[in-house]
Amino acid sequence: MTATAKRRALAAATEGDPRWAAVLARDARADGRFYYSVQSTGIYCRPSCAARQARPENVRFHASCADAERAGFRPCQRCKPDQPPLAQQHAQKVTAACRLIDSADTLPDLATLAAAVGLSRYHFHRLFKQHTGLTPKAYAAARRAERVRNGLQQHDTVTAAIFDAGFNANSRFYAQADAVLGMTPGDYRAGGERTVIRFAIGQCTLGAILVAQSERGVCAISLGDDAEALLHELQDRFPRAELIGGDADFEQLVATVVGFVEAPALGLDLPLDVRGTAFQQRVWQALREIPPGETASYRDIARRIGAPQAVRAVAGACAANVLAVAIPCHRVVRTDGSLSGYRWGVARKQALLAREAKS
Repeated sequence: MTATAKRRALAAATEGDPRWAAVLARDARADGRFYYSVQSTGIYCRPSCAARQARPENVRFHASCADAERAGFRPCQRCKPDQPPLAQQHAQKVTAACRLIDSADTLPDLATLAAAVGLSRYHFHRLFKQHTGLTPKAYAAARRAERVRNGLQQHDTVTAAIFDAGFNANSRFYAQADAVLGMTPGDYRAGGERTVIRFAIGQCTLGAILVAQSERGVCAISLGDDAEALLHELQDRFPRAELIGGDADFEQLVATVVGFVEAPALGLDLPLDVRGTAFQQRVWQALREIPPGETASYRDIARRIGAPQAVRAVAGACAANVLAVAIPCHRVVRTDGSLSGYRWGVARKQALLAREAKS
C-alpha cells in the first residue's frame, strides 16, 4: 500500500467513527467519554479542546488518559485532559468560594475571592452566578440571613443574633428583614408571636386543602390526605402565631382557591405573602410565568433566571415553595419530560398537569 493510500485509509477510518463528529463539534458533552491523540504532535486532548483541528489521518481514539499515555502521548497543555473536566473544576472553585464566604466574619471583596480560587474577577463573578444563581454579594447576604434565622432561636437578644451572623449594623439587616422573615426579627424570634394568621381547611378532588393568610396575603396553600397533619405543619411553622379559624368571608377565599385547583384556567388573582431568599423569589416568579397546560424543566427555569448552572438550586427553591398551585412548581419536570418529586405528592402533580392539559 502506498503512503497516500495509507493516509486515505486512516482518514476514512477516523471520519467513519462517530467520535470524530464530537471532535469536530468540540462537544463538551463527550468529555470524559473518550480522548483523542494527534500523531503529528504527540499529544492527546479532550473532544472539546479548542486547539487547531487535526488532520483525520493523524487522529487516534482512546478510552482513557491512561490508554493515551501508554500509547506514548502526553496531555495537551490547553485542555488539560488529565485534570478534572472544566465544568467540574469550575464547580469546585465556586464551592471553595462559597466555603470562604460561609466561614468569613465579613464578606471578602470580589478580588480576594477571585484570587483565592485562581480566577480573574470578571471570570469568577460570571461563574459564581452561573452555578449559584446569585452574585457573591447576594449569596453572602442570603447566608447571613440564614444565620440570623438560626441565631434568633439561640441568642438572648435580636442584636446578638444579627451581629453574630456577620452584619455590621442592625439597619443593614432590618432593611431586608421583612422580605426574608415575613415579619420583624423580634416576632420571628418569638415564633411568630403577635402575627395573626387566619386559616381554613376544606376538601377538593385532590384531598384535604389548607389555606392560610397573614396580613400581607395568602402565606400557605397545602394539600394532603390528612387535614390534621396540614394544620400541625402550619403550627410548626408559626408556633406562637395567633391562628384563627376562618369565618364565612375567609371560607369564600378557600372556595376561590379550590375553584382554581379544580379549574386552573380561571386564574388566581389573590395577594400572596411570599417569603424567601432573593434567589427563591426569582425562581418562584419564573414559575408563575409558566402558562397552565405547559411545563418547563429545571434547566429551563435556571436559564430563564440567568443562572444556567444553578439547576439543583432551582430544584431546591421548588421544594421550598409552600404555596401549592399559586406558585405552580407542579409545572416543572425533568429534562426528559418525566415527573420528579413534589412537596404534596407526585400523584397530585400528575393530576394537576392532566387537569391543566384539558382546560
